[in-house]
This record gives sequence, structure tokens and C-alpha cells, in this order.
Amino acid sequence: MHPREQTIFALSSGRPPSAIAMVRISGPKAQTALTSLAGNIPVPRMATRVLLRDASGQPIDDAVVLWFPGPASATGEDVAEFHVHGGRAVLAALFAALSAFADVRAAEPGEFTRRAFENGKLDLTEAEGLDDLIHADTDRQRRQALRHLKGLLGDRARDWRAQIIAASALIEAGIDFSDEGDVPAELIAPALARIRTLLGEVQEVLAAQGRSERLREGLVIAIAGPPNVGKSTLMNQLARREVAIVSPHAGTTRDIIEVQLDLDGYPVTVIDTAGIRETDDPVEQEGVRRARARAADADLVLWLVDGQGEENRHEGAAPVWMVRNKIDLDAVTADTENARADAANSGPLADVQPGQGGSHFAISASRGDGIPELIAALVAFARDYFGAAEASLIGRERQRKLLQETADALQRSVIVMGKGEELAAEELRTAVHCLGRLLGQVDIEDVLDAIFKEFCVGK
Repeated sequence: MHPREQTIFALSSGRPPSAIAMVRISGPKAQTALTSLAGNIPVPRMATRVLLRDASGQPIDDAVVLWFPGPASATGEDVAEFHVHGGRAVLAALFAALSAFADVRAAEPGEFTRRAFENGKLDLTEAEGLDDLIHADTDRQRRQALRHLKGLLGDRARDWRAQIIAASALIEAGIDFSDEGDVPAELIAPALARIRTLLGEVQEVLAAQGRSERLREGLVIAIAGPPNVGKSTLMNQLARREVAIVSPHAGTTRDIIEVQLDLDGYPVTVIDTAGIRETDDPVEQEGVRRARARAADADLVLWLVDGQGEENRHEGAAPVWMVRNKIDLDAVTADTENARADAANSGPLADVQPGQGGSHFAISASRGDGIPELIAALVAFARDYFGAAEASLIGRERQRKLLQETADALQRSVIVMGKGEELAAEELRTAVHCLGRLLGQVDIEDVLDAIFKEFCVGK
């Protein structure tokens, strides 16, 4: 039997032990398994309390079961749910009982969702939205993923695809009736107008999204600078916990330390790097090399100094903010230092638009002076960086790439229309194919494997 024709089961709730655990089973043997374990089939979609028993009649657990006959189920197949007590022994007994049935096996990661996709319960953009929703760490990620799960991009793509097919049909008809005088012109003119309108709509979506797909991975901020200037202390301040070792000795941080933060709903990864300096220590040299490479790939660099040297030795395209630390040790008070920054930059938060750089901050990472202002500036940077990502239709680079290919094909069809309707028709077929790949309606088995392997087991 093909693996996709087998019945699958998995724990679809959190790891045990827990108060309640939910186990799902989907496939042609779901009804047989439910009847054997529960004694009978309950009323569809109605929670029913039963005593589950294994094949030898031994009780497994006092449970609640639900029955969803296909195709009116999450996967489009017969589905049963077992809500049992979440102890490891209970689950082990239930899994053993399910595994005893022929052609019933444990599910692979994402297999339930893949079956739902293959049975037409959701398209590929909705499946990606579901995966994003499961892995959402911040509220903004959650809201964006929920929009994708609702199928907003898929709905637009299906509408565009239908209109391109209709326009292509007009052009094909014009080709077929090319010997009928005015017929081709009467067919091609409205088709060309429709294509131009569609091209404008797709380009508008592409132009409006900015870096929306980056909201999934988050913003990367690197803390860099010479040794012993307080980088690890600043990292701990931003994380509000001890994540990095703080020592008065230079070169303490030898490797890269990362921490994920939620800044006003924006996902941010902050990186504490090794102090950048010339050294003969081979281990520290490797740390410096990694620090330079990681900072070069960051979206923003906080270059930390302590007043001993103001030189910015960062190399990369990312904007750099100069952050002067240890102002509590200066003869100049923190108020005076911020007043100087205000005079030079119209305030410590002035002009923090992405890509401009040149922003200056004065802080005490040990006491917390200036930290709230720095965090507020980081939130503003993230807001400008992601733009209107929360309301976007595009959530992944794959989606953006296929929409861009669709727009390119539509653009080419308009250009070559005067050179031959056959050429334009071929470009429209390319556009339809791209949108089909976006929705998962054409054969992209390798893409499907990559996407659904990201899911957790039981989903």
C-alpha cells in the first residue's frame, strides 16, 4: 500500500505529561480503529465520553472521542480524535493499540496538513500560513500568519489565474480565426486591456509589501565594537536576563551569542559578538572573524564604545548606530552627555531611518541609563524596516519570487503582442504556470517536501 493510502496517527497537542492530550488518526482505517477502541462510532462532530480498550479488552483510559467522517474533515479523510489524560503511560498504551492495526502507522512531520492540501482543503499559501502561525513568536507574526491562513493571497492568485486564462482564451480564439477579417482585433483588444490591468494589480502587490516576508525570520541586530566596552552587559539589558558572561577582562566573549526578543510585536534577534581587535590568540582570532562576518550580515549594527576611542571599524552595508557606553564613569554627567547628543543630532533618537546611519546614543549598560531611549529607537527602526508587513499578502520569499515571475511574463506578453499573438499566448501560459506553482496546483513535489517537513509531527 502506498504511504499516502495508509492511515496515520500522532499526538497533536503538547508534550506529555499534561492534563489532556489529543491524538488524531486520519485515513481509511480510522473508523475501524475507533470502533475497536471505543466500542462504537459516536455521532459525527459530537464529543462522546467512552472507556477506551485495547484488542485484549484491557482498559486504556476514560476518554472523550470525536468522529469526523470524510470528506467533511480537516484532512478530507475519515478522522477520529482521542482526548485522553496526558500521561506518558496512557499515550504509550494508546499508540501501541493504534499501531496494532494493519496499515496504521505514526505520522511524519506535516503529514496531516499535506493530506489536507492534497485533498483540496487548503492551498499551498494557506498551508504556509498555518506553519507560520504555529511558529509565530510575536503578536505581529501571529496576525500576519492568520491573514495568510485565511487564504487572502490564494484568493487573489486564483482570481488572477482565472482572468489570465480568460484573456489567453481570447487570444487563442483570435489565432484560430485569423482569417476572419476583423475578428482577431475584436478579440485581442479586450484581452490586452485585461492583461495590462492584471499586470498593474500584481505589480502593486509586489511594490507595497516591502520586507514583509522578513517578518517570519525577524530583524537581526549585531552588537559590535572593541573588547571590554560592555557589549555583553548591553545584551543582558536588552534581553532583561543574564544571557552573556560579563567580565572585566578583555576577550571574554569568544563566540557569537544570540537571543530572540519581542520588541513591540516585532521579532528581533540580537547578537553579542567577540570584541574586534588585533590578537595573537588563535581562538580569539576565530571569534573576531565570526564577529565581523555576522555583523556584516546584520540589518543593524550597534557599535559600542566607551570613550577610549570613537573609531567605527565595522565594514558592511547595514546602518551603524554609535553607542557610547559607561557614561556613569565619565566626569560628564549623563544629562550633559545627552544634551550634547541633542545639540549634535536633534536628540538621541533623531533621524533613525533605516540606511541613514549616523545615530548617536549615550548609555550606561550597567545602570540602565539611556536604555529605554535606545529600545524605543530600535522599535522605530523595526517599524520602518518592516513597513506594512502586518497587512501584507506576501509572507515568504517563494511567494514573492513567483509573483515577480508572473508579472515578468505578463509584461513580456504585452511587449510581444505586436510581434505575434502566438508569442503572447506562450507568455500567458507561463504566467498561469507561475500562479499554479504559487497555489501548489502544478507538480512541485520537491517544494512540497521542503515545506511540509518544516511542520511539527501531528500537524
